[in-house]
Amino acid sequence: MTHDEARERAATMLADAGIVLTPAERASIEVTDLGLGRLEETGIQIVVYVNTERVCAKELVLFPRQICPEHRHPSVGADPGKEETFRCRTGVVHLHVEGHDEIVLRPGDQFTIRPNTLHWFQAGDDGAVVSEFSTRSTDEHDVFTDPRITR
Repeated sequence: MTHDEARERAATMLADAGIVLTPAERASIEVTDLGLGRLEETGIQIVVYVNTERVCAKELVLFPRQICPEHRHPSVGADPGKEETFRCRTGVVHLHVEGHDEIVLRPGDQFTIRPNTLHWFQAGDDGAVVSEFSTRSTDEHDVFTDPRITR
């Protein structure tokens, strides 16, 4: 699947979830395979609504069984790292957070992940749309357990 095809597929999943995007947002859907070249297995599709010094809001789209691998959001200077809340909109998300048993998010369920906490997540068989509300996002500082991953 090309990145353009993945962008269209993500846009369709968002529309099916009742999430309206502007043409600019639709065109700016980020598609990343995290440098592994296996997008349908490992990767994520992201729409960023806002990312300021204080807050961030995104939609995360996961294709069926797609994984966002284990990572953490470390402190950077005086910033303690990103705190994020995931709220499942459609599908099922299997969330794995350091210090917790597996957390299964279904539509309407949410969970907050503290800064610098290892976590990873995977969509169920139908894929998933997840809204993310967080403190400032600095993806370039994310630390992945797998050293082959690039962001």
